[in-house]
Amino acid sequence: MTMEAAAEFETHRPRLFSLAYRMLGSASEAEDVVQDTYLRWSTADPSAVRTPAAWLTKVMTNLCINRRTSARAQRELYIGPWLPEPVLTHTADDRLGPLETAEQREAVSLALLTLMERLTPAERAVFVLREAFGHSHREIAGVIGVEEPHSRQLHRRARERLGHPRRHFDVDDAQRRKIVERFFAATLDGDVAGLERLLADDVVAWADGGGQVTAARRPITGSAKVLRYLLGLVARPEAALAKVEFAEVNGEPAAVVVAGRALLAVAVPEIRDGRVCGVRTVLNPAKLAFAAAQLA
Repeated sequence: MTMEAAAEFETHRPRLFSLAYRMLGSASEAEDVVQDTYLRWSTADPSAVRTPAAWLTKVMTNLCINRRTSARAQRELYIGPWLPEPVLTHTADDRLGPLETAEQREAVSLALLTLMERLTPAERAVFVLREAFGHSHREIAGVIGVEEPHSRQLHRRARERLGHPRRHFDVDDAQRRKIVERFFAATLDGDVAGLERLLADDVVAWADGGGQVTAARRPITGSAKVLRYLLGLVARPEAALAKVEFAEVNGEPAAVVVAGRALLAVAVPEIRDGRVCGVRTVLNPAKLAFAAAQLA
């Protein structure tokens, strides 16, 4: 491969990673697929590549579809709730691209990425290409190898499966950060009254330990149960050795829990109507490796 071809690929690498992550919900797998795409690019016949961006998008998307097809059985065997790998955003290494609007941030939120697990690989490909990257159905049809009406049908089916999720960015960034900071402060202080004010009645807490670390294996629902769960976590002896820091994760204010140089957990609250309606906590060490490298 020529130096020019290698340099050309590097100009597309950030967009390809962003696409693969939205398709797979896994930063480590996204990096693997980007590398696989690079290998195909390095051996491609230049005369067959009229538009590099379109060629790379097609190769990348179909690699992701193949991965998702083979991964569905693995998801069914996963121990406990499955959550996407968290990615730090608003850093010098903004791997997920610009997140300047509420719509852009929602497109990579853990809440939406988790919901997208309901979709078939083809539905997810169409949804991501259409909603996050603004491709026309004619372009998408060419990417995944279907007729344009079928692309429209897949998009409509994807939106129906997702239930037209309500946008959860209903407060501005500064207010959302304040709510998240108050939430974690109340949790660490064991402030029962403060938590009761902050937790929505139908709040749900998910913990993804993947069977590798101790974590709740079922979602915890309702403010009373979630409150007891949170207070139980901070009462553990190991909690005294940990430090909670604030960061932006997948476009949302979150907390990272560290002990020394080790990243132990990433917790991302979901805010609705000024209250915490969900808490997604990733504890599986394998899923924290990418974020840990970002923090290093």
